Amino acid sequence: MKDCYKFNTRVMHDCKEKDAFNALVPPIYTSASYRFNSAEEGGSSFRGETNCFIYTRLGNPTTKILEKRIASLEEGEEAIAFASGMGAISSVFYTLLSNGDHVVADKTIYGCTFALLNHGLTRLGIEVTFIDFKEESTLKNALKNNTKVVFFETPANPTLKIIDIEKVVKTVKQYNTNIQIVCDNTFATPYHQQPLTLGVDIVVHSGTKYLNGHGDAICGFVIGRKEFIDQCKKVGLKDLTGAVLGPMEAYLVIRGLKTLALRMERHSQNALKIAQFLASHPKVEFVYYPGLPSFLDHDTAKKQMKNGFGGILSFVLKGGMDQGIKLINSVKLINVAVSLGECESLIEHPASMTHSTYTECERLASGIEDGLIRLSVGIEDASDLIADLSQALEKI
Repeated sequence: MKDCYKFNTRVMHDCKEKDAFNALVPPIYTSASYRFNSAEEGGSSFRGETNCFIYTRLGNPTTKILEKRIASLEEGEEAIAFASGMGAISSVFYTLLSNGDHVVADKTIYGCTFALLNHGLTRLGIEVTFIDFKEESTLKNALKNNTKVVFFETPANPTLKIIDIEKVVKTVKQYNTNIQIVCDNTFATPYHQQPLTLGVDIVVHSGTKYLNGHGDAICGFVIGRKEFIDQCKKVGLKDLTGAVLGPMEAYLVIRGLKTLALRMERHSQNALKIAQFLASHPKVEFVYYPGLPSFLDHDTAKKQMKNGFGGILSFVLKGGMDQGIKLINSVKLINVAVSLGECESLIEHPASMTHSTYTECERLASGIEDGLIRLSVGIEDASDLIADLSQALEKI
């Protein structure tokens, strides 16, 4: 079906599964275990010789429907759903890496991912090197014989830095085709960007954000080739993290996906309007948004993103951190909260919140200034959001 229909149609109609009653909405299967017809069938199921469901930690009918839809939208062979984005990312690293292996990661990433790499994996004897992926020679020089994984986000959290995916793939694969390239596509979503089609091996998501879209379900996803997904299910999910998505949450994300294209279109339209407003305001030092021609990575974003540039922007006020905190405390309509990708607009201070796992030196080296403010633009009327920011700016 995905070869016949456009994205907006596929989010509604891809990977439909018939149940016994032909329900239009997929049923929620809350069962933890499933009957076997015989002891022999049970044994063959545990040997992987059947497609039977065994135990919800190993697979669930509702979750399976969601996994098929996510894989289709990302143009991947298969996908795995997890109980959180960090569960997904952790499972990928635990599946691919062992003591003595090496990871190269971009230095601007989500704070908890940074902590996992910088503080968690290193305790297991895994070497991690943080660099700026925008410097092609730097990436090439960072690769070593024991490099197993290359990881980055694009757009990156929270500076919206854009990584040229095709250049990264070319550099890494020329060095060693066996190195697995992992891209976090949370900010862009498959509506705006499909990294697997550009040569990436594995895509990860915090599905809590745009894929669910309503702030009522924590989840994560891994998408890639069937061979790796099978391995990640057996190792990263089943044995090492157990970060299994529940069927109720799977149902909520299935429901949320139906409006993904509509929501992303509105998020992007609103974000561009607000970015333009902030860029022209005399109290704003700089705005980070890929859709602005003044943004350093605008041309790269145009090349690999489609249908817009997403709903996240960051900005720095003249006067720095104190002014930024005052603005956050002065908004009335916009919610002061972490997370992103919800229908409601959210504003936060990365240095003290989402990226507080960085030391000050690490944060500044990654371009995360003390005064940086991150805004997840919702689907409200853009004029109301601009009015709220305008009244807050008048108070600083």
